[in-house]
Amino acid sequence: MLRIALPALAEEFLVLMVTWTDWLLASRYFVEDGDATKAAMGLMAYLMWLIPSLFAVVAIGATALIARWIGANELTLARKAANQAYFVAVFIALALTTVVWLFGKQFILLMQLEGDAAEYAHQYLRIITPLIPWIMLSQVGAACLRGAGDTFSGFATKLVVVIVNLIVSITLVVGLGPIEPIGWKGIAIGTASGYAVGGTIIFALLVFGRAGLKLRLRWMLPDVSILKKMFRIGIPGGFDIATLLFCQLLFLAIINSLGKASAAAHGLAVQIEACAFLPGAAFQVAAATMAGQFLGAGANRRASRSTVLCLALGGAIMCISGLGMYFYGVEIAAFFTGDPSHPTTLTVGRLLKIISIGLPSLAIVMIVSGGFRGSGDTLWLFYFTAFGFLVVRIPLACLLAFDAFEIPLLGLTINGFGWGVAGAWYAMLVDVVIRSFMTLARFFHGGWKHIKI
Repeated sequence: MLRIALPALAEEFLVLMVTWTDWLLASRYFVEDGDATKAAMGLMAYLMWLIPSLFAVVAIGATALIARWIGANELTLARKAANQAYFVAVFIALALTTVVWLFGKQFILLMQLEGDAAEYAHQYLRIITPLIPWIMLSQVGAACLRGAGDTFSGFATKLVVVIVNLIVSITLVVGLGPIEPIGWKGIAIGTASGYAVGGTIIFALLVFGRAGLKLRLRWMLPDVSILKKMFRIGIPGGFDIATLLFCQLLFLAIINSLGKASAAAHGLAVQIEACAFLPGAAFQVAAATMAGQFLGAGANRRASRSTVLCLALGGAIMCISGLGMYFYGVEIAAFFTGDPSHPTTLTVGRLLKIISIGLPSLAIVMIVSGGFRGSGDTLWLFYFTAFGFLVVRIPLACLLAFDAFEIPLLGLTINGFGWGVAGAWYAMLVDVVIRSFMTLARFFHGGWKHIKI
């Protein structure tokens, strides 16, 4: 477990470092723009989480198949699965790049950003969009390697990505030596440079061979039997992620409609909160890999025990992180804003107190669902996500955040509590707690251990 989880934890932290670097630069070097750059950075941080997640249909299916076949000692099938994953992902990447390039500005406006904040976000997006194929190379390749039990390659690659991002972003924003500063666009160029290097490294590792996996043109020809298995697992998982993404964006639109100050505070709080759920993401990877490989080897009981062990350790770390956010949220926020008395800083501190209460529940949702994904049980996760967001979080966020809101199509106006961004975060807390009980019920039911691939 630790051999898989610790490099994954380090990798997740390095991914967060890329966004933190952007946040620090946006907060410290564009003070004259007020909350505009911070609001734009909040949306772009979501987008840089959204774009890799759009390859979930491929990544989830590939991870589960490779883990099962590695556990069953079917190395040739595992290699073919990796190649088929890239075959499908290439088409998704090209389509996604085209859509984002053509409709990126409309997307930003749909997310309720206006004025300078919208313009900053659009500049960032135009620079990042051509790098989507490289993001795909990294995302899908790392998923294949994780299924084979190799998380070190992802960690080492992300370390290079962070170093490249730091050097390029700081150089272009601040200006070093003979290089003149170019301002906001330097942040996006630095991020794009990091992803370009990371995607190239992961792709090269698979071309030359890593963890028993290799990319070969003859294995990229469509294999119907493998693709059917991949889609049978990946499509429900993809619907789960797609529902999550759609609802997160709808949730963000609600926040952004409250104004740039709320958008800035929400965006920064999410980035700080991300540090607390890094262990969840890392031990989710470990649970998925171990559960998949043990089920492939016919060791169902060890699959359950490995998931419980991942939850125990990963959940404990998340709870400790929650204590830090609860008691020192303002001080942590001040590190980014540079001012402990700034309204954004104080709002972020309040939001971190709210979500810290829900970290034990979030640990259950994240880590146990990793075991489900490794087994190929992705349909129930889709049900849980859809219920949590569409029935609980979004309606409750509208009720708690707004003074009044209108139900679309019905023309019915409902009076709300008017708690602002804090109300939306209370809704998020309730959603996470409810989904944690659903996840535990599915785990103890045991049906996830009997999924056929």
